[in-house]
Amino acid sequence: MPDVSSAYAISEKLRSALGQVVKGRDDTIKKIIAAIFADGHVLLEDYPGSGKTTLAKALGKLIAPADASGHILPFRRIQFTPDLLPGDVLGVSVFDSKTSAFRFVHGPVFAHIVLADEINRTGPKVQAAFLECMAEKQVTIDNHTYPLDTFFFVLGTQNPIDMAGTYPLPYVQLDRFLFKIPMPYVDATTELALLHQHDAIMHAAAELSPVTTRDEILAARKLTAQVAVHPSIQKAIIHIVQATRGNPQIQYGVSTRAALLLQQAVKALAVIAGRNYATEDDLKEAIPPVLLHRLKFHPSAGNPAEALSRLVEPFLENVIIQG
Repeated sequence: MPDVSSAYAISEKLRSALGQVVKGRDDTIKKIIAAIFADGHVLLEDYPGSGKTTLAKALGKLIAPADASGHILPFRRIQFTPDLLPGDVLGVSVFDSKTSAFRFVHGPVFAHIVLADEINRTGPKVQAAFLECMAEKQVTIDNHTYPLDTFFFVLGTQNPIDMAGTYPLPYVQLDRFLFKIPMPYVDATTELALLHQHDAIMHAAAELSPVTTRDEILAARKLTAQVAVHPSIQKAIIHIVQATRGNPQIQYGVSTRAALLLQQAVKALAVIAGRNYATEDDLKEAIPPVLLHRLKFHPSAGNPAEALSRLVEPFLENVIIQG
């Protein structure tokens, strides 16, 4: 059994530091850290002004880079727009008159943490180009492949799909996000506290310094991969995945990748809780953010979250009995 104490300590440092500058988002912060440990990406669905940029910038400041080449930065923000081109994201080859040869200029995707802001506002060409980055951690330009950093983590945001000027993300791209996390408005108490503490929060955000390093994060990922998952939990994952296929309430079920990602998420949530073994509570917490954006329920099923809860309940009960 791995000793996950070092990974747990890193998660606590990140949670504490992020909690100083992003108020009322404790659950979101927890899941983002879990996704980093699980080597997955996160899609936030929110409205403007919810604190997503502050959260992503703070996260970039808290993780010290280790890049000798200099072209990979700790954090980059890409504002996706309808007129964005793939080269604006990936980079371009430019002709250098001094050497009489083409030279590749790295785009903003070459970073440890990339905030893909309003990712559903850009067209299919850019989304397809960005998909290779998320899926393969590499960029292909003019038949040359350039690797991204091993740490590469995407924090994508999208406006609710009924807002003007948005493009539905294709299923294949949604499937590359480990978590999709809704960010509803914070409560009145939190907003009042933000009004009182705004200057102090902005000062704290400006003064943030690294609490961990890229190499420590990569080590935490290795520890996360070694977390023990009981066979009853693995069977429940498979039963749940199988139950989404051929279900009359669901237009299409989830892939085998979803089962693998669900297990990764369960392991990461266990580490965040300071355990080297997963429990049924980790599985319960992981199911909605991992599966909801991968399922398409028929309108007759009602609220998708409630429909998913009804679907998985029998299998979770079996885990509790066998655990």
